[in-house]
Formats: sequence, C-alpha cells, structure tokens
Amino acid sequence: MSGGAKAYFKAIHAIVWKDLSAELRSRELLSSMLVFALLVILIFNFALDLDIKIRSTMTAGVLWATFAFAGTLGLNRSLALEKDRGCLDGLLLAPVDRSVIYFGKAISNLVFMLLVEAIVLPVYNFLYNVNLFHWGFLVTLLLGSLGYVIVGTLLASMAVQTRTRDILLPILLFPVIIPVLISALKASNGFLQGLAVADILPWINILIVYDLIFAAISFVAFDYVVEE
Repeated sequence: MSGGAKAYFKAIHAIVWKDLSAELRSRELLSSMLVFALLVILIFNFALDLDIKIRSTMTAGVLWATFAFAGTLGLNRSLALEKDRGCLDGLLLAPVDRSVIYFGKAISNLVFMLLVEAIVLPVYNFLYNVNLFHWGFLVTLLLGSLGYVIVGTLLASMAVQTRTRDILLPILLFPVIIPVLISALKASNGFLQGLAVADILPWINILIVYDLIFAAISFVAFDYVVEE
C-alpha cells in the first residue's frame, strides 16, 4: 500500500475514532436512537396482538420501519452536533480530501446503527418469540444498513446546512432509499419465511448494486454538497 493510501485510511480512522470517542463521553446519539427504537417495537408489540404465525410474517416490516426512523434520527443528530459545535467547519478546513470526511462519517453512522440493531434484535426476539439469528437475515441487515447510511450521510451533509434540517432530511432521504427498504424487506422476509435462496438472491443483488452505485456517487458528489 502506497504512502498516499495509508494517509488516506489513517485520516478516515481518525475521524471515526473522534466520533466514537465523543459518543462514548456524551452518549447523546446512541442513547436517543436506542430509546426511540425500543419504544417503537414496544408499541408494535402491544398494538399487534396477533398469533405467532402472523407476527412472523410482519417481523421484517416492523424491524425495517424501526431501523429506518431510528437511523434518520441518528443521521440528523450526527451531523447537527458537528455543525453546532463548529467541528464540521474544522473538518472542511483540514488538509485532507473531502471524501475522507464523508467515509469517516459514514462508517461512524454505520457503527452506531449496527450497535442499535444488535441491542434491538434480542429484545425483539424476546417480545415476539421470533428467531432472528439467521445468517441470511443478518447479511441482509448489514447490506440494507450500509445502503441506508451511504445515502443518508450524503443527504444529511446537505440538509445540515439549512435551518429546517430536521424536516428536510426525511423529505430528501426516504424517496431515495425506497429501493433499499423494499429490497431489504423482501429479502429479510424471504429468509425468515424459509424461502429458497434463489428466490431471494435478486433482492440481495439489488442491495449490493445500490450500495456500490451510491458509494461512488457520494464519493464524487460530497465535495460539492458541503460547499456553501
């Protein structure tokens, strides 16, 4: 690996470490996402007083609705905290490629989202008596979360520059991530229902292609998005 590549990844690591260290001290972002997600699944638990068979068919929808809204809350808070504290301006002035900032923030957001999911899944498993620890479902969860964060970080960087960022981000984000949510929902439901992998594979392929395309778009577009 060349010296330039090492410096690039070292800068990404520094941003990720900064975000994780700051969250470890304040616990503002992760706690708000986690409380929101747990409240949503508790509400669904009492609202959907159904038998086990019907509950299992609704599991994917309930979980992805929970993660989508909790993830939006986390994306908004992540960039808003940087903006309000003046850290975002400092990052933009740093002598590094702007894509380093994007990938650093995206990895941090992905870590926060995966941590929330890791806590929510056992709780959901206990409340609904549905086994969620299937390799295919977990792979789908990772791919769907990755696609959500890739797009969400880019759009949150755009929305944070406005006064109406809390309202603007969901308006911008949800139309763009509909392919992710639909594909993740179909694939998750397929694995949980025990369908053949061949029937689920097209949805997995859509997730992979979506992640790759939007990662490339975000890499190119982030520099223009953060310019005021």
